[in-house]
This record gives sequence, C-alpha cells and structure tokens, in this order.
Amino acid sequence: MSELNGVKMEGSKVPAEQIKNPEVLDAIEKMQADGSTENINAMVNAVVNAKFILPAKVTPTTEARTQNGQTVMHQATQVQFRLLENKNKEKFFGIFTDTDELYKWNDTQNSNKVVTDFDSIAQMVMDPKAGVLGFVINPFGRSVTFPKQMISTLKQQRDFVRTQGQQIAPGTKVSLGEPKEYPIDLMAALINHFSTEQEVNAAYLRMMEQNGQKSYLIVVDFYGDMASTFEAISTVAKPYLDDEIQLSMMPYSLEFARNAVKGVEPFYKKES
Repeated sequence: MSELNGVKMEGSKVPAEQIKNPEVLDAIEKMQADGSTENINAMVNAVVNAKFILPAKVTPTTEARTQNGQTVMHQATQVQFRLLENKNKEKFFGIFTDTDELYKWNDTQNSNKVVTDFDSIAQMVMDPKAGVLGFVINPFGRSVTFPKQMISTLKQQRDFVRTQGQQIAPGTKVSLGEPKEYPIDLMAALINHFSTEQEVNAAYLRMMEQNGQKSYLIVVDFYGDMASTFEAISTVAKPYLDDEIQLSMMPYSLEFARNAVKGVEPFYKKES
C-alpha cells in the first residue's frame, strides 16, 4: 500500500454509507459468469454512471490566491489516497461499491471515505503526476480492473457526447437504414485505412437522416485515443463526400450506436 499526495478535490454531499451500487455488483457478476459483449457493455455502462468510495486521509487546508495585487485566503482540502500495489510495483486506485467491500481492506474502518465517480477517478488516473496504471473495483471481492488506456478511451467518449452533441436527444426524429447506393469507393478507402490501425476492432455503416440532413454513420469499435481515431477517419473519407451527404461517427460503446447497428454485419472486422 502507498499513498498519493497533493490531490485537491471537492467533497461529495452523499455520505459514503449511502453508496450501495446493486446495479454494478449485479453487472459484474453477470459479466464474470458470461463474458459476452452485451454483458461487458452493461457492466461498463453501470460503472461509468455509478458513485464509488475511495479510502483517504482528508485534511482541511488554507491557501492564498493573489489576483490584481490582492491576496484572498481560500479554504481547500488536501487528500492522501491509499493505493494498491501489485508484485511488479505498479500502482492502482482501489475503489469500492459500498462500505462492506471497503472494510475488507485492512485499516479502512477509521479512514476518511471520499465519494467519487468515474469522471473524477478517470481524471486522477490520467494525471501524469499520479503514476497510477488504472483502478480496481472491489479488489478484495469480485474485482474488475480498468487499465489506464481503457479509462482514457471511455472518458474521451463521455466528453465527446457532452461537447459534440453526438448523442441523439430523446424525441428527435432519426431515420436509420441502408444507403440506397452503396458508397463502394468510400468503403474501400476506409477498409484499407482500418487494416493499418491496430486500435480498430470493427466498423459499421448506416445511413442516417436527422432533421432532413443525410449522413453516412460510421460506428467504430476501437480502443485508444478517440480524437485521433476520428480525425484520421474524417481525413480518409473527405474526398468521397459532398454537400448532400455528410459523415457522422460514433464510438460503439454508446448505447445509441450499438442499437443503430444491432443485427448489422460490420463492413470491416480486424483479423484475429
């Protein structure tokens, strides 16, 4: 066990004792019994929408902030997190679905309990100063490890939904189907591109129409950096597009995207 020092964060208003997560526990159990894609996606979806408990030492502090020649004192919180360490000296955050799971870790009964969520823990994992390689849910029970690369990909996808508005709002009329004219040249270019990208597992094509605008919807099952993955696809596709039909892209991890391609064969699938 080691500690991560110097982290400041706002406390949650939800008491740790109220954190239970039956949905997460159920999803983990089902995924471990049957590791189907459906069960894995359900487990990930439960995790990214849940709140967890982190054991920590929380110390109130005061800091001085100077702006325009004036110094103002502010209350802050200094947090020291306990870290898990494997036999290779690699460090992970241990996060817990409830206090019963937390107390399986020695000497946590009297520790401070910080309530956190996926976005907060992802931000800490990706901080280069943290030196951690991911987080482990319930490390002393039915544990699931989320490595840093996977966390980064999920965080990017969640931010993508928030900032780019790619998640279709409820009530919006959207039509999905097959293109009347299959874009052979576009598909050939994308297949050639994907064959050089180890991070892409599969890709699907749908024709989408929203508010009168048609677009080729490319749903991509991948891992790694989403911004660079989508930027590369856009560059490859650009010569084959016109003003009439645009290009939309979504990660396969989004529920809307998975529903959009349900029962559809991918036009590209990485060779195993």
